[in-house]
Amino acid sequence: MNEAPAPLFIDRPVEGVARLRLNRPEVRNALNTELRRELAQALQALDADTSVRCVIICSSGTHFASGPEISEIIDFGPIDVWQQQTASYWKSIDEFSKPLIAAVSGLALGGGCELALRADIIIASRSARLGQPEVSVGIMPGGGATQRLMKAVGKYRAMMLLLTGESVEAQEALAMGMVSEVADDDQLEERSLQVAIRLATRPPLALRLIKEVALAGSDAPLATGLLLERRAFELLFDTADQKEGMRAFVERRNPVFTGE
Repeated sequence: MNEAPAPLFIDRPVEGVARLRLNRPEVRNALNTELRRELAQALQALDADTSVRCVIICSSGTHFASGPEISEIIDFGPIDVWQQQTASYWKSIDEFSKPLIAAVSGLALGGGCELALRADIIIASRSARLGQPEVSVGIMPGGGATQRLMKAVGKYRAMMLLLTGESVEAQEALAMGMVSEVADDDQLEERSLQVAIRLATRPPLALRLIKEVALAGSDAPLATGLLLERRAFELLFDTADQKEGMRAFVERRNPVFTGE
């Protein structure tokens, strides 16, 4: 009897970069409990791996992720939803401290869109569509979209998407600030890898502090965010990478950052 294929593939296309590939193309990479769990566990392991400096989340098939596995939850009650521990899986992604890139192709809907919104950089294929259609099946977003989408694109565009359940094409998503960049369909993975390689050559401690301060400061008063930034800036002057980066600049050569 043949075993079902793994719902998540992990590879390391180049030094310093890990790639997580959602692998349920037969159901448009719907996020069932198993896939959510494996994704969370993989990110926890990669966060602890000092050889990894950047992670890409992409997909098998033509779609990034079409949302939750509806057939899995259709008869659930509130306790069943709670016992799924979905919030803990999302938390593992939220707490990932290294740069995270989402390479979004095809559909990124519902939980799939919320997964992309948790990335630091979203590169979408030209034919991609993103949206939160939960209202069309009688529920609402439960993975952070009501908050993250509002912060990303502003109240009026976010409310249009959340209340109507409509999706937007990649170019419109770019115009409203929902994605970082749009790439041709056949160039999506190559472009995502190019960005990841560039990040992997940057000083790891500086990248982690930039991400930490930017995210923490977004939920804090401006004065608090500026203080966090200043303290993190000062802290980096105690790193070997700061000395290497500045010496390389003065000596007109490329720096080699070690994460120390």
